[in-house]
Amino acid sequence: MKKQPLKLFLFLFIATISYTSVKAQEETEEGVFKQLEKLAVVDQKIMMPMRDGVRLATDIYRPKTDEKVPIIFSRTPYNFNTWRDGEKSERTAKAALQAIQHGYAYVVQNERGRFFSEGEWDILGVPLTDGYDAFTWMKEQDWSNGKIGTLGCSSTAEWQMAVAALDHPSHAAMIPMGYGAGVGTVGEYHEQGNWYRGGAEQLLFFAWLYGVEQDKFKPRIPEGATQEDLIRISRFYDLAPENPEIDMSKALAHLPIQDMLQNMHGKKEIFDKMVRRKPNDPAWYEGGLYHDDMEIGVPSFWFTSWYDVSISPNLALFNHVRNNGKSKEIRDNQYLIISPTLHCAYTRATENTIVGERPVGDATLNYEEQIYGWFDMWLKGEENDFKKETPRVQYYTMGSNEWQASEVWPPKNTKMTTMYLNSDGAANTLNGDGVLMYKKPGKKDTPDSFTYDPMDPVKSHGGNVCCTGNAVEGGAFDQQAMETREDILVYTSEPLKEGMEVSGFIESTLYLSSDVKDTDITIKLIDVYPDGRAYNLDETIQRVRYREGYDKEVFMEKGNVYKVDLTPMSTSNFFKKGHSIRIEVSSSNFPRFARNLNTGGNNYDEKEGVVAHNKIHHSKEYPSMIKLPIVSE
Repeated sequence: MKKQPLKLFLFLFIATISYTSVKAQEETEEGVFKQLEKLAVVDQKIMMPMRDGVRLATDIYRPKTDEKVPIIFSRTPYNFNTWRDGEKSERTAKAALQAIQHGYAYVVQNERGRFFSEGEWDILGVPLTDGYDAFTWMKEQDWSNGKIGTLGCSSTAEWQMAVAALDHPSHAAMIPMGYGAGVGTVGEYHEQGNWYRGGAEQLLFFAWLYGVEQDKFKPRIPEGATQEDLIRISRFYDLAPENPEIDMSKALAHLPIQDMLQNMHGKKEIFDKMVRRKPNDPAWYEGGLYHDDMEIGVPSFWFTSWYDVSISPNLALFNHVRNNGKSKEIRDNQYLIISPTLHCAYTRATENTIVGERPVGDATLNYEEQIYGWFDMWLKGEENDFKKETPRVQYYTMGSNEWQASEVWPPKNTKMTTMYLNSDGAANTLNGDGVLMYKKPGKKDTPDSFTYDPMDPVKSHGGNVCCTGNAVEGGAFDQQAMETREDILVYTSEPLKEGMEVSGFIESTLYLSSDVKDTDITIKLIDVYPDGRAYNLDETIQRVRYREGYDKEVFMEKGNVYKVDLTPMSTSNFFKKGHSIRIEVSSSNFPRFARNLNTGGNNYDEKEGVVAHNKIHHSKEYPSMIKLPIVSE
């Protein structure tokens, strides 16, 4: 009899292991599909017609019910063929299962010209009417309740804003995540979908297009193929290019940059036309980008992250819609999350989140609960507790490592505080004499000089990046080794006597002189620990020829001093007692940004650079400064 408890224990142990194994199996890709088959009507390779006759390949998953259901819609340039192995296929299946479990149909569609969709592809799937036509088709299905929400991150988010401006009556709500490449111009940000920052090319799309652009000679399915044919064919033919892996850190160094895709042996038609566009080219306003003269009339729940490539314009867009939405109801129904993660890495936050090499604590959040609370309110008409329980702005403060809430962004209790650059003319490297101080410099101008050689640029080390392969690893990294370079000016405050929260937009104005017609100015905001570790928070750049606006080029003359306002950076960081605030100034951050060859020429078609001798001035007449949004108690 005494052996019975042991037998019972073993039985329960084995039963627990078996149950756990079954649950683990359900979490595999195969398990997800089996669950979908039980819960959903699966209708794949529907060819949805657009107004011009082009048909877009669409997969539909809807609950097994006779009731009409709302729809969550994802449109993407990526491959979601469920017969293939891979992360994106599994991701699609999990997203569909999650939607079904919450009582929604899930519809995923390829942009025109992608995989089984007909037509010719262009970035963001122009024409915009494709999105409008898809809404109309879905609304008219006999299983649809006529309410559609859009959801997705990066390329599945970036088309949402411009289509929302078309104001389809069934587009009831949207959740764009990591959506910066869909933003053309908003306020002082003139990025044209992440192609530019401050008039300098961002090289992320140079790398991204190598991996995704499909060739015009690709195999094509004959027009009029039936759904049965398409489903059968999709089991054997993926229509997905697999370009050879390359060392992107070397590939992005090629000059001239207009030949970069050709040098990679990549397809280059879309790239060729984009690389020649200047920041204010009319072509940027003819495609699928959202610009701030377009009106958004859709309730929106925006997901952003501190180490995403376009955090500042993303936040500026939230504020723009919050202040300029179509109606008071729309303006009052804009919500925002800012996580301390890389691009689209929201759910990868853990109880010990590390971004780059900096630990930022427990950054987990109940994303699924909030997403479906939002959609339940707008697509099902449920009177739930979303607005009661969800702050207008949820933002994560690094350093103190905590989620915080605010009704506006930046938080209402922030005060813009100016810190001035100063030195005795030797701010080069972290061992120089550059300081940040609250007191204005005196009349004496002792500029800091550095040499910028485009053939030996400052290398990107961490940062707010995406999609550059092995060329740049995103996140916060110790900058001390970088700061030994003579072409980096370093300005550091005294150690703080009390902790300080900086949350909002960081403005910067620098006064520059140079012996070349054109150059770039870069800046980086850094949290310096008492032991010397220096973690980057955000960074930006300005091509000096565009300092007076992107509709004209104004070149420098030797001997003159020019005021340069850089596009604002963004962060929420608690600088602890004993920490210091630091900025770095230079003329390159490569390959995050393309090098300025300093010639005053086109830059995109040049391969020979000119060495620039640049000076940053700081005096009463030339008060180079940064403005920090400091949160008061």
